[in-house]
Amino acid sequence: MTMRHKELPFDGDASSSPSSTVRAKKPLFNRSGFSWLGHLILAIAVLATAIICICLGSVNVPVKDTVDIILKSLFGLHQSSDPSYVSIIMSVRLPRIMCAALVGAALSLCGCAMQGLLKNPLADGSTLGVSSGASLGAVIAIAFDITIPFLPLAGTMVMSIIFAFASLIVILLLAYKLDHSLSTNTIILLGVIYSMFVSSIISLIITFASSKVKHITFWTMGSLSGSNYKNVIVLLAVLIVCGIALLRRAPELNAFAVGEDNARSIGVDIRRVKLEILISVSVLIGVCVSIGGTIGFVGLVIPHIIRMITGPNHKSLLPASVYFGAIFLMLADLAARTIASPAVLPIGVVTSLVGAVVFVFIFFRSRKGA
Repeated sequence: MTMRHKELPFDGDASSSPSSTVRAKKPLFNRSGFSWLGHLILAIAVLATAIICICLGSVNVPVKDTVDIILKSLFGLHQSSDPSYVSIIMSVRLPRIMCAALVGAALSLCGCAMQGLLKNPLADGSTLGVSSGASLGAVIAIAFDITIPFLPLAGTMVMSIIFAFASLIVILLLAYKLDHSLSTNTIILLGVIYSMFVSSIISLIITFASSKVKHITFWTMGSLSGSNYKNVIVLLAVLIVCGIALLRRAPELNAFAVGEDNARSIGVDIRRVKLEILISVSVLIGVCVSIGGTIGFVGLVIPHIIRMITGPNHKSLLPASVYFGAIFLMLADLAARTIASPAVLPIGVVTSLVGAVVFVFIFFRSRKGA
């Protein structure tokens, strides 16, 4: 006997009682996911964070001027503000902050989906080696000038996506061969080993591409410097397509929480769902890496924190990860631009410093709970 996917009754893990956990989350979170109030509050939070991040930097711009400049540019009206403010906001900060928000949302969503799929709280593009694989593809494209005619960024982007997907498949296959249960320790260990292997290959490529050492090195540390509106359009389009594909799989991810056999018994097409999630994650990570370089730990830190707030129900967890991922990376970008001002730190350095501490906390907590 099978049931339609939208009728899946699983709204969390087997240990959570809907009657107890769901009532505690109202009015923002409920069995069907986010309430309209939850979306409204978090959307306002994202917008407020974006405005603050646009205002602050080596040159601080008043909030009133910032909003005025953006609105007049949006509607094509004559600018009355300082021309230098207009140039700073519209040419530099606005596209950069928009890219930071979209990359943060995408990476956080990917981490959340991977953790649900693998039932592993430490699963993430950076810990699984997927980001490293995407970086290798991008470095190869940069070093050897691999491009696609009429599409300047497509060569790097396509190579990142291909290598991200290939890396994910290789790591999961190796983990399955060594340990059929796909335990946390096995996957993390293989991810670390694979990342070290990829790092050595990247170093070898840099040796033979000495003319692009500075570009590749700064890029591998993660940076959104030089972001433009074309990057924003690409990120937004990919996030909409792949994001919807992941968000609509929330019921299946809830079903996976109580075991694949149980999910299969209620009508979930295990192979199709896994393939759809893996492809969507690989595309998102590949595009993010091709534009922003290696920005680690976003997909690890945010979903874990959000899970403490919303509970394990992916109908709430996935959209919340999108909002908070955007907020986190915008704030990380702000820190990267202001901590050592006027110098700008690579954003990957900031996220790694925060992520490393949280990673250790999660690992020890999961060990104690085992």
